[in-house]
Amino acid sequence: MATAYIVDAVRTAGGRRGGRLAGVHPVDLAAAALDALVGRTGVDPAGIEDVIMGCVTQAGQQAGQVGRNAVLASKLLPQSTPAVTIDRQCGSSQQAIQFAAQAVMSGTMDVVIAAGVESMTRVPMGTSAMFHAKEGLGTYKSPGLEAKYPGVMWSQFMGAEMIVKKHGFTKDDLDRFALTSHQRAIAATNAGAFANEIVPIEIETPDGPAMHTQDEGIRFDATLESISGVKLLSEGGALTAASSSQICDGSSAALVVSEAALKRYNLTPLARIHTLTVTAGDPVIMLEEPLFATDKALAKAGLKIGDIDLYEVNEAFASVPMAWLKHTGADPDKLNVNGGAIALGHPLGASGTKLMSTLLNALKARGGKYGLQTMCEGGGVANVTIVEMV
Repeated sequence: MATAYIVDAVRTAGGRRGGRLAGVHPVDLAAAALDALVGRTGVDPAGIEDVIMGCVTQAGQQAGQVGRNAVLASKLLPQSTPAVTIDRQCGSSQQAIQFAAQAVMSGTMDVVIAAGVESMTRVPMGTSAMFHAKEGLGTYKSPGLEAKYPGVMWSQFMGAEMIVKKHGFTKDDLDRFALTSHQRAIAATNAGAFANEIVPIEIETPDGPAMHTQDEGIRFDATLESISGVKLLSEGGALTAASSSQICDGSSAALVVSEAALKRYNLTPLARIHTLTVTAGDPVIMLEEPLFATDKALAKAGLKIGDIDLYEVNEAFASVPMAWLKHTGADPDKLNVNGGAIALGHPLGASGTKLMSTLLNALKARGGKYGLQTMCEGGGVANVTIVEMV
């Protein structure tokens, strides 16, 4: 089987809801990441055989096959470049990486871009379902689904609270984890740790044109007191907006190639794809699946958790990575070392390749060998990708 390599991965700096990226159409936001990736790597645009774009809310400005539209809006990719848009919920662009790797490993393709986009300002989460329901066109809950899960209303928030109770976490535990996310993101930003992965985006501001280059959601003044003071999301619960991922606008992209393509285009790889895993479990608690997916991925890879140098576990809610740490026995000092979605934002379909760009750059900066990335996903699904630096 052929080896799949990641040559480079880039992302935009996160934009807060209604913030600095609110004026950018998601098609153009996605195109900017594609162009930056192609420009940085120097790969021949005509040699790109497919673009696999993750996007969760495929409605409104993200409807009509946003991946293909991003290619057409690109300044560097020819219109002959194919594209497809996929939805594996929060893991959409991580799945894009895995699909791209599978294409290369199968020998059917040599050069594939995995990417993702989500403008949660312009296309609010859930609107693809809500608008149809309001028009009397029904919901996703079919008679067959209702028969198997009677009365169940799928809710990631409820699943996150179920994890809190199952693992015995307190609100203080969650608040302290959230503070750590901001502290690490602040330290990374001040040290320039994100400089290599962030794609500058030209935006309009009240003071004129500017470049968006810094994650907008980081609370540089965060304290435990300020985080603890945020009101609960539900009575009797433990989670607040401060211990949950931030609504975010952003895009990201990664170039996945074969060994033959490395030679053909004179490319230098950052890492090789070591192991690909996707699993599914309980759709009600739903967000706990990364725990069990990691077990399977490590067994498949022939590695132990201590063999992994850095972990990126998406901070959809603080309870998810906390439960993952408890279950795996992983070193918390190796987890989300530059902060996570609580501080940096979670642009849904863009988060998979976003996390990969951060993971690869952090591994390179620290001289690490193995990195593991996992995402909790709606429906009780989870992806795990293990990379090895080369």
